[in-house]
Amino acid sequence: MQFCSTRGGVHGWDFQQVLFSGFAPDGGMFMPESVPVLSPVTLRSWGGLSYTDLVVEVASLFIPPHLIPREDLEGLVNEALSGFSVPEVVTVARLKDGLSVLELFHGETLAFKDLAMTCTVRFLDYFLQKQNRRATVIVGTSGDTGGSAIQSAKGLRGLDVLVVFPRGRITPVQEKHMITCLEDNTPLKSDTVNHTADGSSDDIDQPLRRLFADQDLVRAHGLMSLNSVNWSRVMVQLAHFIYAYLQLSGVQQEAGDLPELEMGLPLKLVAMVNSNDIVHRTVTEGDFSMADNVKQTLAPAIDIQDPYNMERVFWLLLGRDGASLSQVLSTGSVSDEGILETMRRCWEENQYVLCPHSAVAVWHHYHCPHKPSINRCYIATASPAKFQAAVQRAGLTFDLPEAVLALDELPTRYQNLERSADWCKDWKESLRQKIQSVSSSRKN
Repeated sequence: MQFCSTRGGVHGWDFQQVLFSGFAPDGGMFMPESVPVLSPVTLRSWGGLSYTDLVVEVASLFIPPHLIPREDLEGLVNEALSGFSVPEVVTVARLKDGLSVLELFHGETLAFKDLAMTCTVRFLDYFLQKQNRRATVIVGTSGDTGGSAIQSAKGLRGLDVLVVFPRGRITPVQEKHMITCLEDNTPLKSDTVNHTADGSSDDIDQPLRRLFADQDLVRAHGLMSLNSVNWSRVMVQLAHFIYAYLQLSGVQQEAGDLPELEMGLPLKLVAMVNSNDIVHRTVTEGDFSMADNVKQTLAPAIDIQDPYNMERVFWLLLGRDGASLSQVLSTGSVSDEGILETMRRCWEENQYVLCPHSAVAVWHHYHCPHKPSINRCYIATASPAKFQAAVQRAGLTFDLPEAVLALDELPTRYQNLERSADWCKDWKESLRQKIQSVSSSRKN
């Protein structure tokens, strides 16, 4: 399996090169040069697999055994997913009226990011240990990615982690997952620190993109990203959708023929967003224009105007017309009131509490009629424990886990990035100095 850049300037890279690169040298994002086909035979053989075993199978499509032998790959994935709070790692909640919810929030930071992040950092550490070197990870986060990166990297000696998050735009639990970690390779005991920025997550992306464009800096300090720009995270997340399909379709190893699967899963994707609706406008109207500001909503992890992976979506859909696009992807946008209404209704009908992001997805179920013969599965990206303010605004309650309550007792540390007249340049310089400081401390 080889990878190319969405912008056409890079071809023929392997998984290890892509894993450590984040953005391609031409500024694009990496994609496989050919998309593996999931045949009916393959899907039948996967029908009875656990989620963990399914991740191994998906990863093996993109990681050849000469880079990570099969036995090592199985060990890395099993280790990565061993710390989740349910033995199945992910679960499907089957609610009333055909509503199914895929729960992806049983990891340490109670968000779906933990699934791909734990695997990705172990792939990184595997190669770093073989080469006896270290890497510096810098992460800009809208809420969940930073905490997941820090917690997933705990105890892995090959990685130093820097995180930048938007001040006042995330929940207290999201923030505490980032600023209370005391491992040596994370912000509070090493020379690395968290940075809280006076701006949105889109603002944070601007200096980070400039840092990664400086190839001399990247090479000198082993700089890399763990945002969704990193292909490994996208790769692992493919397993979510395959697992949901296998669970809801009833496909098992002894199943008969599976029609219409010669080119992959017979799925239609629905991408729901909050009031920051650029994805919805792009798909429905061809309007990729930016609003003046990112709106703060009850679903802060998707308070984003320019998602990294839109470039990958454009690349995949290149050459398609609007009619063919609508066959595989539709979108919707949900207001804060729609989020609260969905949370209330789901509780009233099922005694099931959704987080506000999951409610953005489930809104579609309540407002878009469907044929009973067609299974629907909505992604629950985070636990409601992380979003108590939204839960309370919906008039609901949700008991906090002990692990969340314990965060209040831990010490915290972070640095502020203030918004100056030339804030993007200043933030880039502050982060560049911190990266250099981290590298210097490794040598001492």
